[in-house]
Amino acid sequence: MKMAKFLKALFALGVIAACAGALAACSGSSGNDGTSGVAATVTIKAAEGEAGTTIEIPEEKVTTTIANVREQSGLKGEAEWANFLNENGMTPESVREQIVDSLVDQELVKAGAESLDISIESTEVDTYVESMKANFDSDEAWSEALQQAGFTEEGYRQNIESSLLQQRLTQHFQDAAEVTDKEVLESAKTYASYYDGAKRSSHILFGVDDTSDEAKMKEAREKAQKVLDQIKNDGLDFAEAAKNNSTDTASAEKGGDVGWDVLNSFVGEYTDALEELDKGEVSGLVESQYGIHIIKVTDVFNAPDEVKKLSDLPEDFQSTIKDMAKSMKANDDYTAWLEEQRNAAEITKNPMPANAPYNIDLSKYKTESASGESASGEAADGDNEDEAATADGEEIEVVEGDEADEGDAVEEEVKLEDASASAASASAESASSASASAASAEAEPSSSSASSAAAE
Repeated sequence: MKMAKFLKALFALGVIAACAGALAACSGSSGNDGTSGVAATVTIKAAEGEAGTTIEIPEEKVTTTIANVREQSGLKGEAEWANFLNENGMTPESVREQIVDSLVDQELVKAGAESLDISIESTEVDTYVESMKANFDSDEAWSEALQQAGFTEEGYRQNIESSLLQQRLTQHFQDAAEVTDKEVLESAKTYASYYDGAKRSSHILFGVDDTSDEAKMKEAREKAQKVLDQIKNDGLDFAEAAKNNSTDTASAEKGGDVGWDVLNSFVGEYTDALEELDKGEVSGLVESQYGIHIIKVTDVFNAPDEVKKLSDLPEDFQSTIKDMAKSMKANDDYTAWLEEQRNAAEITKNPMPANAPYNIDLSKYKTESASGESASGEAADGDNEDEAATADGEEIEVVEGDEADEGDAVEEEVKLEDASASAASASAESASSASASAASAEAEPSSSSASSAAAE
Protein backbone atom coordinates (compact mmCIF):
# COMPACT_ATOMS: atom_id res chain seq x y z
CA MET A 1 0.00 0.00 0.00
CA LYS A 2 2.99 2.32 -0.28
CA MET A 3 1.65 3.88 -3.47
CA ALA A 4 -1.64 4.88 -1.87
CA LYS A 5 0.09 6.22 1.22
CA PHE A 6 2.63 8.13 -0.86
CA LEU A 7 -0.02 9.68 -3.08
CA LYS A 8 -2.00 10.77 -0.04
CA ALA A 9 1.01 12.75 1.07
CA LEU A 10 2.24 13.83 -2.34
CA PHE A 11 -0.87 15.42 -3.81
CA ALA A 12 -2.10 17.35 -0.78
CA LEU A 13 -2.96 20.98 -1.53
CA GLY A 14 -2.61 21.96 2.10
CA VAL A 15 0.95 20.69 2.44
CA ILE A 16 3.01 22.74 4.89
CA ALA A 17 6.72 21.98 5.13
CA ALA A 18 7.60 21.48 8.77
CA CYS A 19 10.63 23.14 10.28
CA ALA A 20 11.50 20.80 13.10
CA GLY A 21 13.56 17.73 13.92
CA ALA A 22 16.46 16.52 11.84
CA LEU A 23 14.72 16.86 8.50
CA ALA A 24 15.33 20.56 8.00
CA ALA A 25 15.97 23.86 9.71
CA CYS A 26 13.91 26.95 9.01
CA SER A 27 16.80 29.33 9.16
CA GLY A 28 17.68 28.56 5.58
CA SER A 29 20.50 26.66 3.92
CA SER A 30 23.78 27.96 2.75
CA GLY A 31 26.17 26.65 0.19
CA ASN A 32 25.45 24.45 -2.77
CA ASP A 33 23.83 21.48 -1.02
CA GLY A 34 20.85 21.11 -3.33
CA THR A 35 18.46 22.81 -0.94
CA SER A 36 19.35 26.46 -1.43
CA GLY A 37 17.86 28.83 -3.96
CA VAL A 38 14.34 29.28 -5.29
CA ALA A 39 12.28 26.46 -6.75
CA ALA A 40 9.58 28.67 -8.21
CA THR A 41 8.21 32.18 -8.18
CA VAL A 42 4.56 33.13 -8.34
CA THR A 43 3.63 36.66 -9.36
CA ILE A 44 0.04 37.46 -8.62
CA LYS A 45 -1.19 40.37 -10.66
CA ALA A 46 -2.96 43.19 -8.91
CA ALA A 47 -5.64 45.60 -10.06
CA GLU A 48 -4.61 48.28 -12.52
CA GLY A 49 -2.42 50.87 -10.88
CA GLU A 50 -1.42 48.55 -8.03
CA ALA A 51 1.75 46.55 -7.62
CA GLY A 52 1.55 42.80 -7.97
CA THR A 53 2.80 40.36 -5.37
CA THR A 54 5.69 38.02 -6.04
CA ILE A 55 6.08 34.97 -3.85
CA GLU A 56 9.15 32.78 -3.82
CA ILE A 57 8.94 29.08 -3.04
CA PRO A 58 12.29 28.09 -1.55
CA GLU A 59 14.03 25.00 -2.83
CA GLU A 60 14.51 24.05 0.81
CA LYS A 61 10.74 23.89 1.33
CA VAL A 62 10.40 21.49 -1.60
CA THR A 63 13.27 19.36 -0.32
CA THR A 64 11.86 19.27 3.20
CA THR A 65 8.41 18.36 1.93
CA ILE A 66 9.75 15.48 -0.14
CA ALA A 67 11.81 14.29 2.83
CA ASN A 68 8.71 14.31 5.02
CA VAL A 69 6.62 12.51 2.41
CA ARG A 70 9.29 9.83 2.13
CA GLU A 71 9.39 9.54 5.90
CA GLN A 72 5.63 9.04 6.11
CA SER A 73 5.66 6.52 3.28
CA GLY A 74 8.50 4.40 4.64
CA LEU A 75 10.84 5.36 1.79
CA LYS A 76 13.74 6.86 3.72
CA GLY A 77 16.48 4.62 2.29
CA GLU A 78 17.90 5.24 -1.16
CA ALA A 79 17.09 1.72 -2.34
CA GLU A 80 13.48 1.91 -1.12
CA TRP A 81 13.07 5.33 -2.73
CA ALA A 82 14.57 4.23 -6.05
CA ASN A 83 12.59 0.99 -6.19
CA PHE A 84 9.38 2.83 -5.44
CA LEU A 85 9.97 5.37 -8.19
CA ASN A 86 10.92 2.70 -10.72
CA GLU A 87 7.96 0.49 -9.89
CA ASN A 88 5.51 3.38 -10.31
CA GLY A 89 6.97 5.07 -13.36
CA MET A 90 8.06 8.15 -11.42
CA THR A 91 11.30 10.09 -11.24
CA PRO A 92 12.79 12.56 -8.77
CA GLU A 93 11.97 15.27 -11.30
CA SER A 94 8.31 14.27 -11.58
CA VAL A 95 7.94 14.12 -7.81
CA ARG A 96 9.48 17.57 -7.44
CA GLU A 97 7.24 18.90 -10.20
CA GLN A 98 4.11 17.79 -8.36
CA ILE A 99 5.33 19.14 -5.04
CA VAL A 100 6.14 22.49 -6.63
CA ASP A 101 2.76 22.59 -8.37
CA SER A 102 1.04 21.85 -5.06
CA LEU A 103 2.91 24.61 -3.26
CA VAL A 104 2.19 27.03 -6.09
CA ASP A 105 -1.50 26.18 -5.94
CA GLN A 106 -1.42 26.76 -2.20
CA GLU A 107 -0.22 30.33 -2.75
CA LEU A 108 -2.79 30.89 -5.48
CA VAL A 109 -5.55 29.65 -3.17
CA LYS A 110 -4.47 32.08 -0.46
CA ALA A 111 -4.48 35.01 -2.86
CA GLY A 112 -7.68 33.94 -4.58
CA ALA A 113 -9.49 33.51 -1.28
CA GLU A 114 -8.74 37.13 -0.44
CA SER A 115 -10.39 38.22 -3.69
CA LEU A 116 -13.50 36.34 -2.56
CA ASP A 117 -13.37 38.07 0.85
CA ILE A 118 -12.57 34.76 2.50
CA SER A 119 -10.00 34.93 5.25
CA ILE A 120 -9.06 33.37 8.56
CA GLU A 121 -8.66 35.59 11.60
CA SER A 122 -5.69 34.94 13.85
CA THR A 123 -8.10 34.63 16.77
CA GLU A 124 -9.71 31.63 15.07
CA VAL A 125 -6.35 29.91 14.86
CA ASP A 126 -5.59 30.93 18.46
CA THR A 127 -8.80 29.31 19.65
CA TYR A 128 -8.10 26.10 17.79
CA VAL A 129 -4.48 25.84 18.93
CA GLU A 130 -5.42 26.53 22.54
CA SER A 131 -8.06 23.82 22.42
CA MET A 132 -5.40 21.39 21.20
CA LYS A 133 -2.90 22.46 23.86
CA ALA A 134 -5.52 21.79 26.49
CA ASN A 135 -5.18 18.08 25.73
CA PHE A 136 -1.66 18.08 27.17
CA ASP A 137 -0.56 18.33 30.77
CA SER A 138 2.13 20.94 30.22
CA ASP A 139 3.75 23.23 27.69
CA GLU A 140 6.67 20.81 27.58
CA ALA A 141 4.38 17.90 26.67
CA TRP A 142 2.74 20.03 23.98
CA SER A 143 6.11 21.05 22.52
CA GLU A 144 7.30 17.46 22.54
CA ALA A 145 4.17 16.30 20.75
CA LEU A 146 4.61 19.01 18.12
CA GLN A 147 8.22 18.02 17.60
CA GLN A 148 7.33 14.35 17.27
CA ALA A 149 4.76 15.32 14.64
CA GLY A 150 7.37 17.40 12.81
CA PHE A 151 6.04 20.85 13.71
CA THR A 152 7.11 24.02 15.36
CA GLU A 153 4.12 25.76 16.91
CA GLU A 154 4.28 28.37 14.15
CA GLY A 155 4.30 25.63 11.52
CA TYR A 156 1.32 24.00 13.20
CA ARG A 157 -0.52 27.33 13.23
CA GLN A 158 0.17 27.75 9.53
CA ASN A 159 -1.22 24.30 8.84
CA ILE A 160 -4.37 25.05 10.83
CA GLU A 161 -4.84 28.36 9.04
CA SER A 162 -4.33 26.74 5.64
CA SER A 163 -6.78 23.95 6.43
CA LEU A 164 -9.41 26.35 7.75
CA LEU A 165 -9.01 28.50 4.67
CA GLN A 166 -9.40 25.51 2.36
CA GLN A 167 -12.44 24.35 4.30
CA ARG A 168 -14.06 27.78 4.04
CA LEU A 169 -13.23 28.10 0.37
CA THR A 170 -14.66 24.66 -0.30
CA GLN A 171 -17.85 25.60 1.53
CA HIS A 172 -18.06 28.78 -0.54
CA PHE A 173 -18.23 26.81 -3.76
CA GLN A 174 -20.56 24.27 -2.21
CA ASP A 175 -22.98 27.01 -1.17
CA ALA A 176 -22.76 28.76 -4.53
CA ALA A 177 -23.26 25.64 -6.65
CA GLU A 178 -26.60 25.42 -8.39
CA VAL A 179 -27.95 22.54 -10.42
CA THR A 180 -31.03 22.39 -12.59
CA ASP A 181 -33.71 19.74 -12.40
CA LYS A 182 -32.48 18.52 -15.77
CA GLU A 183 -28.95 18.04 -14.42
CA VAL A 184 -30.28 16.18 -11.41
CA LEU A 185 -32.40 13.99 -13.66
CA GLU A 186 -29.36 13.13 -15.79
CA SER A 187 -27.50 12.10 -12.65
CA ALA A 188 -30.51 10.06 -11.56
CA LYS A 189 -30.50 8.21 -14.88
CA THR A 190 -26.85 7.38 -14.36
CA TYR A 191 -27.02 6.17 -10.80
CA ALA A 192 -30.55 4.86 -10.33
CA SER A 193 -29.48 1.31 -11.11
CA TYR A 194 -27.21 1.39 -8.07
CA TYR A 195 -30.28 1.57 -5.85
CA ASP A 196 -31.94 -1.45 -7.45
CA GLY A 197 -32.96 -3.89 -4.74
CA ALA A 198 -32.43 -1.38 -1.94
CA LYS A 199 -34.39 -2.08 1.22
CA ARG A 200 -35.92 0.30 3.71
CA SER A 201 -36.34 -1.06 7.19
CA SER A 202 -37.54 -0.38 10.70
CA HIS A 203 -36.40 -2.03 13.89
CA ILE A 204 -37.23 -2.40 17.54
CA LEU A 205 -34.16 -2.47 19.73
CA PHE A 206 -34.02 -4.02 23.15
CA GLY A 207 -30.74 -2.45 24.15
CA VAL A 208 -28.17 -4.10 26.39
CA ASP A 209 -25.20 -2.04 27.55
CA ASP A 210 -23.00 -5.07 28.14
CA THR A 211 -23.91 -7.89 25.76
CA SER A 212 -21.39 -10.16 27.50
CA ASP A 213 -23.71 -10.16 30.51
CA GLU A 214 -25.77 -13.25 29.78
CA ALA A 215 -28.36 -12.45 32.44
CA LYS A 216 -29.14 -9.11 30.84
CA MET A 217 -29.17 -10.66 27.38
CA LYS A 218 -31.61 -13.32 28.56
CA GLU A 219 -33.90 -10.67 29.98
CA ALA A 220 -33.76 -8.72 26.69
CA ARG A 221 -34.51 -11.85 24.67
CA GLU A 222 -37.57 -12.60 26.77
CA LYS A 223 -38.91 -9.06 26.33
CA ALA A 224 -38.17 -9.10 22.62
CA GLN A 225 -39.78 -12.50 22.11
CA LYS A 226 -42.94 -11.36 23.85
CA VAL A 227 -43.23 -8.33 21.55
CA LEU A 228 -42.36 -10.42 18.48
CA ASP A 229 -45.13 -12.90 19.33
CA GLN A 230 -47.62 -10.05 19.66
CA ILE A 231 -46.58 -8.69 16.25
CA LYS A 232 -46.75 -12.03 14.45
CA ASN A 233 -49.67 -13.65 16.28
CA ASP A 234 -51.81 -10.86 17.68
CA GLY A 235 -51.56 -8.25 14.94
CA LEU A 236 -49.64 -5.67 17.00
CA ASP A 237 -48.67 -2.79 14.71
CA PHE A 238 -44.89 -2.77 14.23
CA ALA A 239 -44.57 1.02 14.31
CA GLU A 240 -46.57 1.23 17.54
CA ALA A 241 -44.48 -1.56 19.04
CA ALA A 242 -41.34 0.37 18.16
CA LYS A 243 -42.62 3.60 19.72
CA ASN A 244 -43.55 1.83 22.93
CA ASN A 245 -40.67 -0.62 23.31
CA SER A 246 -37.56 0.37 21.38
CA THR A 247 -34.63 1.75 23.37
CA ASP A 248 -33.37 3.39 20.17
CA THR A 249 -35.25 6.61 20.82
CA ALA A 250 -34.16 8.30 17.58
CA SER A 251 -35.80 5.69 15.38
CA ALA A 252 -38.60 4.88 17.82
CA GLU A 253 -40.05 8.36 17.26
CA LYS A 254 -40.34 7.41 13.59
CA GLY A 255 -41.95 4.05 14.20
CA GLY A 256 -38.58 2.34 14.14
CA ASP A 257 -37.60 3.62 10.69
CA VAL A 258 -33.83 3.64 10.01
CA GLY A 259 -34.00 4.37 6.28
CA TRP A 260 -32.60 2.69 3.20
CA ASP A 261 -29.72 0.25 3.47
CA VAL A 262 -27.82 1.82 0.55
CA LEU A 263 -27.86 5.19 2.28
CA ASN A 264 -26.74 3.94 5.67
CA SER A 265 -24.19 1.71 7.32
CA PHE A 266 -25.57 -0.97 9.63
CA VAL A 267 -23.86 -3.49 11.87
CA GLY A 268 -23.16 -6.78 10.15
CA GLU A 269 -25.79 -8.81 11.98
CA TYR A 270 -28.46 -6.30 11.00
CA THR A 271 -27.38 -6.31 7.35
CA ASP A 272 -27.27 -10.11 7.22
CA ALA A 273 -30.79 -10.37 8.62
CA LEU A 274 -32.05 -7.70 6.21
CA GLU A 275 -30.81 -9.66 3.21
CA GLU A 276 -33.07 -12.56 4.12
CA LEU A 277 -36.26 -10.49 4.31
CA ASP A 278 -38.70 -9.38 1.62
CA LYS A 279 -41.04 -6.39 1.76
CA GLY A 280 -43.43 -6.64 4.70
CA GLU A 281 -41.56 -9.48 6.41
CA VAL A 282 -40.48 -9.38 10.04
CA SER A 283 -37.33 -11.05 11.30
CA GLY A 284 -36.82 -13.24 14.30
CA LEU A 285 -34.61 -12.03 17.14
CA VAL A 286 -31.35 -10.59 15.81
CA GLU A 287 -28.49 -10.17 18.24
CA SER A 288 -25.78 -7.52 17.79
CA GLN A 289 -23.37 -5.56 19.91
CA TYR A 290 -26.29 -3.29 20.83
CA GLY A 291 -28.65 -5.96 22.11
CA ILE A 292 -31.65 -7.60 20.44
CA HIS A 293 -33.31 -6.32 17.25
CA ILE A 294 -36.60 -7.12 15.60
CA ILE A 295 -36.44 -5.96 11.98
CA LYS A 296 -39.12 -5.28 9.40
CA VAL A 297 -38.58 -4.48 5.72
CA THR A 298 -40.99 -1.67 4.93
CA ASP A 299 -40.08 -1.07 1.29
CA VAL A 300 -37.99 -2.47 -1.55
CA PHE A 301 -36.91 -0.37 -4.53
CA ASN A 302 -36.87 -1.89 -7.99
CA ALA A 303 -35.14 0.44 -10.42
CA PRO A 304 -37.07 1.16 -13.62
CA ASP A 305 -35.48 0.34 -16.96
CA GLU A 306 -35.41 4.06 -17.67
CA VAL A 307 -35.75 6.97 -15.25
CA LYS A 308 -38.05 9.46 -16.99
CA LYS A 309 -38.74 11.75 -14.03
CA LEU A 310 -37.30 12.26 -10.57
CA SER A 311 -40.47 11.00 -8.97
CA ASP A 312 -39.54 7.56 -10.32
CA LEU A 313 -37.19 7.44 -7.33
CA PRO A 314 -37.99 7.65 -3.61
CA GLU A 315 -37.52 11.12 -2.13
CA ASP A 316 -34.47 10.04 -0.14
CA PHE A 317 -32.74 8.92 -3.33
CA GLN A 318 -33.71 12.14 -5.09
CA SER A 319 -32.19 14.18 -2.27
CA THR A 320 -28.99 12.15 -2.25
CA ILE A 321 -28.55 12.40 -6.01
CA LYS A 322 -29.25 16.14 -5.94
CA ASP A 323 -26.60 16.59 -3.24
CA MET A 324 -24.19 14.52 -5.30
CA ALA A 325 -24.85 16.56 -8.44
CA LYS A 326 -24.37 19.77 -6.45
CA SER A 327 -21.08 18.51 -5.03
CA MET A 328 -19.85 17.58 -8.49
CA LYS A 329 -20.81 21.04 -9.75
CA ALA A 330 -18.99 22.65 -6.81
CA ASN A 331 -15.91 20.59 -7.61
CA ASP A 332 -16.03 21.63 -11.26
CA ASP A 333 -16.48 25.27 -10.27
CA TYR A 334 -13.56 25.09 -7.87
CA THR A 335 -11.33 23.44 -10.45
CA ALA A 336 -12.22 26.11 -13.02
CA TRP A 337 -11.62 28.87 -10.47
CA LEU A 338 -8.19 27.51 -9.56
CA GLU A 339 -7.29 27.27 -13.23
CA GLU A 340 -8.27 30.93 -13.60
CA GLN A 341 -5.92 31.77 -10.73
CA ARG A 342 -3.10 29.90 -12.49
CA ASN A 343 -3.76 31.62 -15.81
CA ALA A 344 -3.87 35.06 -14.19
CA ALA A 345 -0.54 34.56 -12.42
CA GLU A 346 3.00 34.45 -13.74
CA ILE A 347 4.59 31.21 -12.62
CA THR A 348 8.25 30.44 -13.13
CA LYS A 349 9.62 27.06 -12.15
CA ASN A 350 13.35 26.52 -11.97
CA PRO A 351 15.07 23.22 -12.81
CA MET A 352 15.72 20.67 -10.11
CA PRO A 353 19.17 21.01 -8.56
CA ALA A 354 21.31 18.12 -9.74
CA ASN A 355 22.53 17.53 -6.19
CA ALA A 356 19.10 17.59 -4.54
CA PRO A 357 19.07 15.04 -1.68
CA TYR A 358 16.20 13.09 -3.22
CA ASN A 359 17.80 12.94 -6.69
CA ILE A 360 19.26 9.51 -7.31
CA ASP A 361 20.38 7.43 -10.28
CA LEU A 362 17.42 5.18 -10.88
CA SER A 363 19.30 3.05 -13.39
CA LYS A 364 21.25 1.49 -10.54
CA TYR A 365 18.05 0.01 -9.20
CA LYS A 366 16.29 -1.07 -12.36
CA THR A 367 14.41 -4.34 -11.97
CA GLU A 368 12.86 -6.70 -14.47
CA SER A 369 9.28 -5.55 -14.94
CA ALA A 370 7.97 -9.07 -15.18
CA SER A 371 9.33 -10.15 -11.86
CA GLY A 372 7.09 -7.93 -9.79
CA GLU A 373 9.83 -7.74 -7.17
CA SER A 374 12.14 -4.97 -6.09
CA ALA A 375 15.90 -5.14 -6.38
CA SER A 376 16.04 -6.10 -2.73
CA GLY A 377 13.82 -9.11 -3.46
CA GLU A 378 10.75 -7.73 -1.72
CA ALA A 379 7.43 -8.07 -3.45
CA ALA A 380 6.19 -4.82 -4.95
CA ASP A 381 3.05 -3.28 -3.50
CA GLY A 382 -0.14 -4.20 -5.28
CA ASP A 383 -0.84 -1.44 -7.77
CA ASN A 384 -4.46 -2.39 -8.26
CA GLU A 385 -5.19 -2.02 -4.58
CA ASP A 386 -3.39 1.30 -4.49
CA GLU A 387 -5.23 2.62 -7.50
CA ALA A 388 -8.53 1.70 -5.94
CA ALA A 389 -7.54 3.43 -2.74
CA THR A 390 -6.82 6.67 -4.56
CA ALA A 391 -9.61 6.55 -7.13
CA ASP A 392 -12.64 6.37 -4.88
CA GLY A 393 -12.59 9.86 -3.53
CA GLU A 394 -10.48 9.47 -0.41
CA GLU A 395 -9.77 12.69 1.39
CA ILE A 396 -6.07 13.39 1.04
CA GLU A 397 -3.90 15.05 3.59
CA VAL A 398 -0.28 15.69 4.43
CA VAL A 399 0.86 15.88 8.01
CA GLU A 400 4.52 16.43 8.50
CA GLY A 401 6.95 14.37 10.52
CA ASP A 402 7.07 11.13 12.44
CA GLU A 403 4.11 9.08 13.58
CA ALA A 404 4.44 8.67 17.32
CA ASP A 405 2.18 8.52 20.37
CA GLU A 406 1.23 12.10 21.32
CA GLY A 407 2.52 13.23 17.94
CA ASP A 408 -0.19 11.11 16.43
CA ALA A 409 -2.74 13.07 18.43
CA VAL A 410 -1.47 16.29 16.92
CA GLU A 411 -1.54 14.75 13.44
CA GLU A 412 -5.14 13.71 13.96
CA GLU A 413 -6.14 17.16 15.16
CA VAL A 414 -4.57 18.76 12.09
CA LYS A 415 -7.40 17.16 10.18
CA LEU A 416 -9.64 19.83 11.70
CA GLU A 417 -12.06 17.29 13.06
CA ASP A 418 -12.44 15.40 9.80
CA ALA A 419 -12.18 18.49 7.56
CA SER A 420 -8.64 17.71 6.44
CA ALA A 421 -6.70 19.63 3.83
CA SER A 422 -7.49 17.99 0.51
CA ALA A 423 -5.87 17.69 -2.88
CA ALA A 424 -6.84 20.24 -5.52
CA SER A 425 -8.77 17.65 -7.47
CA ALA A 426 -10.70 16.55 -4.40
CA SER A 427 -10.96 19.75 -2.40
CA ALA A 428 -14.55 20.60 -3.27
CA GLU A 429 -15.56 17.06 -2.39
CA SER A 430 -14.26 17.32 1.15
CA ALA A 431 -17.27 19.37 2.28
CA SER A 432 -19.80 17.43 0.27
CA SER A 433 -22.19 14.80 1.50
CA ALA A 434 -21.01 11.23 1.72
CA SER A 435 -22.72 10.64 -1.61
CA ALA A 436 -20.08 12.63 -3.44
CA SER A 437 -18.07 9.47 -3.89
CA ALA A 438 -20.65 8.38 -6.44
CA ALA A 439 -19.00 10.74 -8.89
CA SER A 440 -16.84 7.77 -9.75
CA ALA A 441 -18.50 4.98 -11.67
CA GLU A 442 -17.21 2.61 -9.03
CA ALA A 443 -18.41 4.74 -6.13
CA GLU A 444 -21.46 4.13 -4.01
CA PRO A 445 -23.96 6.96 -3.50
CA SER A 446 -24.65 7.19 0.20
CA SER A 447 -25.73 9.48 2.95
CA SER A 448 -24.67 9.69 6.56
CA SER A 449 -25.07 6.66 8.77
CA ALA A 450 -28.37 6.05 10.47
CA SER A 451 -28.74 7.72 13.81
CA SER A 452 -30.09 4.55 15.33
CA ALA A 453 -28.19 1.98 17.34
CA ALA A 454 -28.46 -0.31 14.34
CA ALA A 455 -25.94 1.82 12.51
CA GLU A 456 -22.25 1.22 12.87
